[in-house]
Amino acid sequence: MVNRSAPGAALNWRKGSRSGDKNDCVEVAAAGPAVLIRDSRDLAAGTLALDAAQWRTLLRSVRNGDLDGR
Repeated sequence: MVNRSAPGAALNWRKGSRSGDKNDCVEVAAAGPAVLIRDSRDLAAGTLALDAAQWRTLLRSVRNGDLDGR
């Protein structure tokens, strides 16, 4: 689940609970209808913006192991 940020508020970036205090993970934030994704090690690299269908497809692919070994 991605918590929605209030309009005009700073984004509520979240990272996986298994990453602990490390900074080598992806972070997600909701911005209106989009889910934003960024690399916590390289914030200057930018973000990906996915719509709801794309976000669900990505989650399903990760859970199914479809992206392992790529």
